[in-house]
Amino acid sequence: MTNWQWHHGSGCRASGRAGGYSDGRDIGVVFNHPNRDGAVALPMCGGVGAQYTPTAGWAQALAYHAQVLGSAAHGRSIAVVLGGDGSVASNGFWSALTIATTQKLPMLFYVEDNGFGISVASTMQTPGGNIAANLGAWQGLRIFSGDGTEPAEAAQLVAEAVAHVREERGPAMLRLTVPRLQGHSFQDTQAYKSEAVVAAERARDPWGKLQSHLVPHVLTRADWDEAVRTAADRAEAAREAAEARPVGTPDSVLRHVFYDGEMQQVGGLMTQGWKPPAATDQPRSEGQRINMVTAIRRVLDQELAANPRMVVFGEDVGPKGGVHAVTLGLQEKYGVERVFDTSLSEEGIIGRAVGMALAGLLPVPEIQFRKYAEPATEQLNDCGSMRWRTNNRFAAPMVVRMPVGFFKCGDPWHSQTNEVAFIHSPGWQIASPSNAEDAVGLLRTALRGNDPVIFLEHRAMLDHAWARRPWPGEDFALPFGKARLVAEGTRATIVTWGGLVDRCQEAAAGLSVDVIDLRTLVPWDREAVLASVAKTHRCLIVHEDLQTAGFGAEIAAVVASEAFTDLDAPVERLTMPDIPSPHNPVYLEWAVPSVAAIRARLNDLLEF
Repeated sequence: MTNWQWHHGSGCRASGRAGGYSDGRDIGVVFNHPNRDGAVALPMCGGVGAQYTPTAGWAQALAYHAQVLGSAAHGRSIAVVLGGDGSVASNGFWSALTIATTQKLPMLFYVEDNGFGISVASTMQTPGGNIAANLGAWQGLRIFSGDGTEPAEAAQLVAEAVAHVREERGPAMLRLTVPRLQGHSFQDTQAYKSEAVVAAERARDPWGKLQSHLVPHVLTRADWDEAVRTAADRAEAAREAAEARPVGTPDSVLRHVFYDGEMQQVGGLMTQGWKPPAATDQPRSEGQRINMVTAIRRVLDQELAANPRMVVFGEDVGPKGGVHAVTLGLQEKYGVERVFDTSLSEEGIIGRAVGMALAGLLPVPEIQFRKYAEPATEQLNDCGSMRWRTNNRFAAPMVVRMPVGFFKCGDPWHSQTNEVAFIHSPGWQIASPSNAEDAVGLLRTALRGNDPVIFLEHRAMLDHAWARRPWPGEDFALPFGKARLVAEGTRATIVTWGGLVDRCQEAAAGLSVDVIDLRTLVPWDREAVLASVAKTHRCLIVHEDLQTAGFGAEIAAVVASEAFTDLDAPVERLTMPDIPSPHNPVYLEWAVPSVAAIRARLNDLLEF
């Protein structure tokens, strides 16, 4: 399970034919290799530096397989990540460096330093342009550095670096300097390089050095010429074969956004032969009502006990038990290998989870507050698109727990919902439960599924009296895309989710109104909404997120398009105004749709 992941820029062209790395869905240099018999090349990304933290997660998974699961096959495996000198300035590089050294992971950072990131000199990426020298005092990191154009020196350094990581089970960096003999892309003329720089680079061309190193000491000149001809013939044959491939049918690009029954080759539990236990969507209520915090913790506890490949991690989830107390006691019960704190880097949290998921673990990372997910945006987007852009070769199923929304007061940093950002990242399923029972059923389904899931935990509902429910049973699991009818009537339909379901139910009391709790936003229950509107002929959508481009606009568009002849009034929305969440409770109560505001808007709709 060695990871030979490498990275180039995204400016190169590809034939985009069927049968390649992505079946024409991605550019050709963004490759992948699901090799079960040797080194696996994890799916590359177009973003510079995006490869580092998933490789750290892969390395941590190697250690987990060996130390926790007892796999002898992984005791000497290593993870290798390749990047250029430009990538050493990225968030991912520094986050992965922190993860690998603090956790002592078997990870080799290979930096191919050609002195330029497109046109920007490496001196703009790191002081003096030498990342190896600058990291000389970094604790826990062994440094290897030299001239990549000298065959003997480069071979020795590669062997030493690999041996160190393999034997010492700790991280190392290998930096080899090389010239860049052509532009970053076909359009790059390298006009930004002086003639002296170009001449110096040509003088270091490794091709001539390799020939001098091998001929006549290892190969005769005839053997060398034959090897060159053979390589050229193979390359030409491969080019001809690639160009002879057809272009896939356009409608095929709709496949593999989500798991559709055809198993991916790499990633997740199901590729390891794991099958989810039997479940039921019928609750068997047991005991007293519990709050959502207790319900979520109990599901995590149950699934950790049943699934040794599951790991829970994030900032403060360990001894503290999470800032919302959801993971309280889990580290004490399951140990620091399975429930652990991370460095303060959301890029590292999600990127690490991607690598773990690819290596056959079930990562359950926590993002402490919705706003804190922003530094992880690239990793979230890349994870969601992975199944599609690799044409179902790779997938990284995980469950990202994320508290959202207001709680007593608000602020611009801890009280966002902004679920539409995730909805616009194809490949993610999104759950937004409003109560403890639904939280149990949706979280259990997420933890046993084969797609990545963002599980939104509304802060106001974590200990809300209305949201408390009896424990629904050890095997209770809810399907995604199935709404709950909270109240039933004939005069109007309210569509809502998350932290406003209780307010909508209270506002609709006595008015004979359907109140629909969507429960999941990807997928969302279009059929239930349209069936209700066909019965009531009026629709009000209520949500906490901002009105402009909020998810309510999508629901309204669907209702207006597909239920137009059923409507007796315009589709209405009630949301927060287009402002950040305010801190003062008076401001907050004015901004978030209140029971009184929902009731007033509903009455207006009924009187239309």
